[in-house]
Amino acid sequence: MKTKQTFGIIGIGAFGEFMLKHVTPYFDVRIYDAFKNLDEVEATYHLTVTSLEDVSKCDIVVFAVPVKELEKTVASVVPFLKAGQLVIDLCSVKCKPVEILKRLIPAGVDAVSLHPLFGPQSGKNGISGLNVTVCNVSGDRAPCIIAFLKDKLSLNIFETTPENHDQEMAYVQGLTHMIAKVFVRMDVPDIHQQTKTYAHLNDMVELIRYDSEELFLAIQRDNPYVRETTEKFFAAVKALEEKLNAASNQ
Repeated sequence: MKTKQTFGIIGIGAFGEFMLKHVTPYFDVRIYDAFKNLDEVEATYHLTVTSLEDVSKCDIVVFAVPVKELEKTVASVVPFLKAGQLVIDLCSVKCKPVEILKRLIPAGVDAVSLHPLFGPQSGKNGISGLNVTVCNVSGDRAPCIIAFLKDKLSLNIFETTPENHDQEMAYVQGLTHMIAKVFVRMDVPDIHQQTKTYAHLNDMVELIRYDSEELFLAIQRDNPYVRETTEKFFAAVKALEEKLNAASNQ
């Protein structure tokens, strides 16, 4: 019987815990979180809760931490890494994480940067057919990762550069998350007489409503292309407001 590869996850937040049911069938999973009691997670998924040093020695090490914590976390792991390991980050932006991995991960350790374009809400009924972005950082393991994501998890793969990813996400995430935040802040009442258009808008808001504030800030703060996109958005809103005001005064 072939021994399963060890698969260490650092950071068991909303997405870190969400991914467990999808990876535990294929790997010997070990988890670590500096801030969370993992007893319930350990009992639910029958995996190993361990130390940072032990999880850092796994065949595959996954960083499921916020962007602002990535550099510090990677630096804490580096002393335990050995040639032949694979490290993966799951951050929602790519330019900054890839730069961190290239700078800190030692030679001989492969690195791949992923962005699952879904989460616990959008993937609650299954992840088959959902999208994931893959950016190779170092080494030649990306094809193996892509094959696993495609063949085992049935995900739709986008191979791209960190720059292209962040440019597109400035619209895909930067705008949608901002619109959802505005909608939530408006405290819109329950609407019973809905058009299909409104229903689609409401569905989008509900998918994003319970995402963490940290994720929202990472999307807005750590994507180098978001500022230009949001400035275009607010300029368009202002121009539309001026047009409506002019029309109402005619």
